Amino acid sequence: MPSTILIVDDEANLRKTLAEILRARGYSILESDDGATAIDLLRTATPDLIFSDWKMPRVGGEEFLQYLRSDSRLASVPVIVITAYGSSHSAIEAVRLGAYDFVTKPFDLDEIVVTAERALDHAALNREVISLHSKAGQDSVAAARRLIGTSGPMLDVFIMIGKIAATDSTVLICGESGTGKELVAEAIHNYSRRKREPFVVVNCAALPENLLETELFGHERGAFTGAVGRKVGRFEMAEGGTIFLDEIGELSPSLQSKLLRVLQERSFERVGGTETIAGNFRVLAATNRDLEASVREKVFREDLYYRLNVVRIQIPPLRERRSDIVPLAEHFLAQYSEKNGLGVVGFSDEAILMLQNYFYPGNVRELENMVERAVLMARGRVVMPEHLPAQASTASNGDAYHLEVDLLALPFHKSIAELEKRLIRKVLKDSAGNKSEAANRLQINRRLLYNKIEEHKIEE
Repeated sequence: MPSTILIVDDEANLRKTLAEILRARGYSILESDDGATAIDLLRTATPDLIFSDWKMPRVGGEEFLQYLRSDSRLASVPVIVITAYGSSHSAIEAVRLGAYDFVTKPFDLDEIVVTAERALDHAALNREVISLHSKAGQDSVAAARRLIGTSGPMLDVFIMIGKIAATDSTVLICGESGTGKELVAEAIHNYSRRKREPFVVVNCAALPENLLETELFGHERGAFTGAVGRKVGRFEMAEGGTIFLDEIGELSPSLQSKLLRVLQERSFERVGGTETIAGNFRVLAATNRDLEASVREKVFREDLYYRLNVVRIQIPPLRERRSDIVPLAEHFLAQYSEKNGLGVVGFSDEAILMLQNYFYPGNVRELENMVERAVLMARGRVVMPEHLPAQASTASNGDAYHLEVDLLALPFHKSIAELEKRLIRKVLKDSAGNKSEAANRLQINRRLLYNKIEEHKIEE
């Protein structure tokens, strides 16, 4: 069934041209000449995508967007705003109200079609993620909400979880320290048919080899000095459920061999015992190591690697999903403010910029620690730059890098506006506040410079 696109614009010729182009691509088209008639139409129709003009009679684009976001049936429908009034304020306001994109007239029709396809693909990904949350019970949904992110790389992770959760396949979860590998493992378990059974976590790097063996497989009474009774191991504890082997790359060669047998035969013996115990459990493993390199270096068994690597999920580092930094920071702020009985409710713009600029070698775990500290240090209701740790204000890889990444973390039109604002500030500073000189350096007239200073609220 073709996707349905609603075009809302008071220019009949533009509606007709855009409708013809999109129909030729196989889309079903609805048309409306302003926001008021569009609202009437939407009482009985639910399009997959909406193109909306910004300046329209009766109900304009701003009010129309507010209506869409207030209706739970329509709130997730992507909206592309089209307008001849391409001011930074309009673009920022449209994006703030939830518009997917903002384009100015006249526009390239091929580019509009590509934007529409991208918006529809994005909406489809969002629906898949939402469907994951509706498949499981409330416990599963609550656990999955701990995985926060709307960036492309994280949507890919969520979709992969949805595809493999219902199976019993072994999963290898890879990523740097602090990226949330255990949360991904927990989400896989909570969306699986084993969700009512145990989820058992073993940190393979936390114990020496002899203790780790008994921790995994258990032991019989008298198996070694001090073994005064039978001990049930983690594999037995995970019966019917899931066992998560974190830091799997740290296993000794001896334990690698024993784990290989468990994966092949789904059975094991307790240390010091002769009874073979058959198990019914799913195995999830995680590592921050390059296991392929470890295999080449002969420190990790190749056959075990292939047994573990049935399905692989790669968790992106936080620096590669920078649009998730602010939602994560806000989540941690709310969590630690409530936990400590504090009234901290948000971040200043400068604090947000510092968080977006930072490189995060410790990934999400480091961001969480930074926000927890900031919440405790904040004297009022807002976290200021001075409440963040010193490393947050340190440029890790040069100012040019950080200028780029914090702009990339913003929506397209907002990033353009922010770049424009920074450029004008810098040139004014270099010109010692002389607007005529600044306008000459920017190669624009003084009136436009004055308008931009007012528009961006640049202090003189």
